[in-house]
Amino acid sequence: MTTTAGAKADANLVTTITATIDGFEVTVPKGTLIIRAAEDIGVEIPRFCDHPALEPAGACRQCLVEVAAPDRDGNLTPMPKPQASCSVELTAGMVVKTQETSEVADRAQKGVMELLLINHPLDCPVCDKGGECPLQNQAMSHGNAESRFRDQKRTFEKPIVLTSEVLLDRERCVLCQRCTRFSEQIPGDPFIELQERGATSQVGLLDVDVLDFEGFAASGLPTEDESGRPFSSYFAGNTIQICPVGALTSAAYRFRARPFDLVSSPSIAEHDSSGSAVRIDHRRGKVMRRLAINDPLVNEDWITDKDRFAFRWQDLDDRLTHPLVRDDAGVLVEASWPEALERAAAGLANAMVATKAKGVGVLPGGRVTLEDAYAYGKFARAVLGTNDIDARWRATSEEEHAFLASSVAGTGIGVTFADLEKAPAVLMVSFEPEDEGGVVFLRLRKSRGSQKVFTIAPFLSPGARKLDATLVPAVPGAEGAVLASLPHDVVAALKGDGAVIILGERIASARGGLTAALALADSTGARLAWIPRRAGERGAVEAGALPGVLPGGGSAGSAGAKIALVRTWGIESLPAAYGRGLDDILAAAASGHLGALVLGGVSLDDLPPSAEAAIKKAPFVVSLEVRRSGVTELADVVLPVAPPSEKAGTFVNWEGRPRAFEAAFETSAVSDHRALDMLARAMGADLGTPTVDAVRAELDSITVDDAARASRPSFAAPSSTPRGTAVHAVLASWHLLVDAGALQDGEPHLAGTGRVAVARVSAATAATLGSAGVVRVSGAGRGSITLPVVATPGMADGVVWLPANSPGANTARMLGVWPGASVTVKGLGA
Repeated sequence: MTTTAGAKADANLVTTITATIDGFEVTVPKGTLIIRAAEDIGVEIPRFCDHPALEPAGACRQCLVEVAAPDRDGNLTPMPKPQASCSVELTAGMVVKTQETSEVADRAQKGVMELLLINHPLDCPVCDKGGECPLQNQAMSHGNAESRFRDQKRTFEKPIVLTSEVLLDRERCVLCQRCTRFSEQIPGDPFIELQERGATSQVGLLDVDVLDFEGFAASGLPTEDESGRPFSSYFAGNTIQICPVGALTSAAYRFRARPFDLVSSPSIAEHDSSGSAVRIDHRRGKVMRRLAINDPLVNEDWITDKDRFAFRWQDLDDRLTHPLVRDDAGVLVEASWPEALERAAAGLANAMVATKAKGVGVLPGGRVTLEDAYAYGKFARAVLGTNDIDARWRATSEEEHAFLASSVAGTGIGVTFADLEKAPAVLMVSFEPEDEGGVVFLRLRKSRGSQKVFTIAPFLSPGARKLDATLVPAVPGAEGAVLASLPHDVVAALKGDGAVIILGERIASARGGLTAALALADSTGARLAWIPRRAGERGAVEAGALPGVLPGGGSAGSAGAKIALVRTWGIESLPAAYGRGLDDILAAAASGHLGALVLGGVSLDDLPPSAEAAIKKAPFVVSLEVRRSGVTELADVVLPVAPPSEKAGTFVNWEGRPRAFEAAFETSAVSDHRALDMLARAMGADLGTPTVDAVRAELDSITVDDAARASRPSFAAPSSTPRGTAVHAVLASWHLLVDAGALQDGEPHLAGTGRVAVARVSAATAATLGSAGVVRVSGAGRGSITLPVVATPGMADGVVWLPANSPGANTARMLGVWPGASVTVKGLGA
């Protein structure tokens, strides 16, 4: 029997070797581990420390096999003792006997199992791993029937709090070192290590501070060096899933359920644009936990802690279960669906014919699925007769719209995760990989050492440091000018075959930035990847939930694209006027030039106070939402819609890859597209989006000719770049992965790993602010934010960085300005 197994070495190697395993001849690439080659012929060797995504350790010794290999003279010579198959590479002519054919290997494996169980507690009935434990399974299949151990088992104090999410029961640990290798090799956040020796060996904390459940370090503020820093990894939850025993458990899931009580459903994470594959485990209509699903194309074996733990938001007490309408006293009261739909239909119809404030603006936000975004776009154009729709509930610009219309919409799968991993050079522009990308960061770090990474940013972020990135300093708003005058070594690196330029959504605020990025890609041959933060942003672009973009990528100004869409939708015509974007829609609402707003899945925390003021001034507001929020409290009609776990849909990830999922469990909640379909019927129109299958079929039928696409942007960068001083600094900001976002509500353990909110300035700027270590940052005539200050190496002078939406520091709403604006910084006395 000849077969091929996965190689440990580079995938481009073609050299193979032939050996024998349990009497079967196998041909595998050179460098293949014995345990992998055995798997390929269907032989499962027991193991605990082995994990295909981690470097071999040979720590647990459970995978011992009998090995014989040719010596220099070609004579087959047995090795003097069994070998760990997870750390020995198969060589030409080698003969391996596993437990299936070798009594020596079988006896060795049973001996190791007996040693592992000597001190292992017999607490399977109360252990969270019970029922899905590799140690349980392998003790039954490869262990002795009875124990010979009669002495007292070793015990430890438990649990040890490693982080607010991860708890350690040391007596269950089999010293496999999966957790220690993961934390060091994958995210670069080493925080636990194997301590002591021999019988006293145990997993313990490194010299780091552990965050408490409020998210603050016990020893005070974080420092910039690597010693004594608080542990706040965004990926620690993965150690729980890969632990082969119940040593590492989840504080959120501990003692809450048994695996045999749970129903498991595959799904897609809703927290960022990576589209990570997750497994939802639920019981009696309630999500109990989420785990990573191995997906080689996207997230491989890992997910962020936000994807893993932030799911309780959809089942809190403020969950909307019935429609709400505003009564004559101005109070929102529960209503039936027919009553709410009738009220909403009447209000929107009146807004369409009103003489003073005519028209409706539609703002679905960036969290909706592809199908929902399509329904919002179709509802706006086919029912409301307007192109005033924009799913970008954040800082936007005309230049970004032109870029999305010309270079993103309808382009299909472009740069992939695999391309990022293989790229010889990566330039990140207005993109912080760990906070805004999650899995993107892990795939880039996988290539650390063989890949040159550059970042255009105000300072070298923690995530960029872990990628060994080179900082190209830029004051917020000046990215266009920086791109146009990059250092020679950066440009030369980008000319390498397969180089990638990553553009984050924040570059929308830098005039000329996207134009310069396109020019740089043209001149170097590098490929562009646009990576927004929210899960629904790329799908909204593809679905036409932008003022100038039709479904499939056609331009709203293209006659050909409009004719094709009119035919598909079966309507007489599409709106002729070019649509308004987010800023213009809100300005029109605030000035009384719009009669109504339709809002879906948007949060006031994402925009300055002007957004709230605009919604308040709108004559009529319809909100489609999962939970009560600041937006629903301003609405005249609120229609409850389903969260991702309770509906089917598709998230299109940043690659352009559709990530379809089904409802984890059925409830009475309806998707946005279904609610809009019912609302359209109440207005006398047939939207044709009653089911997810109907929407998908209609989307699949839309084709757009390249001639119908928009032109690329052409915006010049400002002639003078923003410059700040120690007092009047330029504001920089982005969202931390774990912050005060609404989709993290209800999970205090996740909040415990959030990074402490601080203000970052350069060392020179910090010196001018005094020695108190606290600063007050004030916006243009609005509020202020007071935070501890951290002097950050390499940061540009005259710049202050604040987290976008951390507890006590909601930058846009509290300061009333976007990054790139001038703010006042004042040091406060001790």
